[in-house]
Amino acid sequence: MSSTSPDLQLPDHGPGSAAGWGRRFAALLLDWLAGNLVAFIVTGGNTGVWDAQSDVFWLPLICWYLLVVASTTLAGGSLGQLMLGLRVAHLGGRRISPLIAAVRTLMIALIIPPVVALRDGRGLHDLASNTVVVNAR
Repeated sequence: MSSTSPDLQLPDHGPGSAAGWGRRFAALLLDWLAGNLVAFIVTGGNTGVWDAQSDVFWLPLICWYLLVVASTTLAGGSLGQLMLGLRVAHLGGRRISPLIAAVRTLMIALIIPPVVALRDGRGLHDLASNTVVVNAR
């Protein structure tokens, strides 16, 4: 059993162990950069995606959301998580469904759920979706 996640019965180190907050945050930044890049490309290079007065200002958030939901559903983690050797594991042992990925990602977009951590190291978004971010390697 892990000392960082005693109730989850995860290994202490290596594959399957609970991921640390540093790499999880770095993965979120990579995902956010990817969402911004896709929004910039989709608009044909419109810098309005970063202008609060623009009608395409919300496009980076929408792109981020769709990228994270799709990659979590299809590959078991967001692009940033996969790049950093992390994955999202369902505690029931099943695949992450599109609905679970959508709800989990929506809660991350609300910011507060990921910041509020439980004693086992999971955010409220993980608690609500019965998931945990683990080291893939």
